[in-house]
Amino acid sequence: MKLHDILKSKGTGFESIHSESNIVEAIEKLTEKKIGSLLVMKDDKLVGIITDRDVFWKVCRMDDKKLAGKVEEYMTRNIIVGLPDDDVDTAMAYMTNNRFRHLPVMDGQKVVGVVSIGDLVKAQVHNLKIENRFLTDYITGKYPA
Repeated sequence: MKLHDILKSKGTGFESIHSESNIVEAIEKLTEKKIGSLLVMKDDKLVGIITDRDVFWKVCRMDDKKLAGKVEEYMTRNIIVGLPDDDVDTAMAYMTNNRFRHLPVMDGQKVVGVVSIGDLVKAQVHNLKIENRFLTDYITGKYPA
């Protein structure tokens, strides 16, 4: 299964925020939408990603513990992106090896969606159920041969 297959079933919509927006606005949007990440855009270009973890880690390191500043001060800049034709296994390897949960999917310079680790696990479970069904049918003689 490819990332474009997941996006086809879950949809290509994603939430974003401008890099110069206030961090409180980002937190409110994450909370309101009940999501874990926002793509950070500037001039219609992907410049980073901000996650609930980014905010938490930054706040824990601050002396005064006040939420202030712009999204660009909290976001992750060096992001790894997936391609629509990447396999689920490849995307899972990116995410597992680099310890992140949200993967922007890009076609050239255009963001075409975001997949989460949950989306990938769900796709893997679906594939395993299908494989299990075929193997069970084959073993029990139900498989047409």
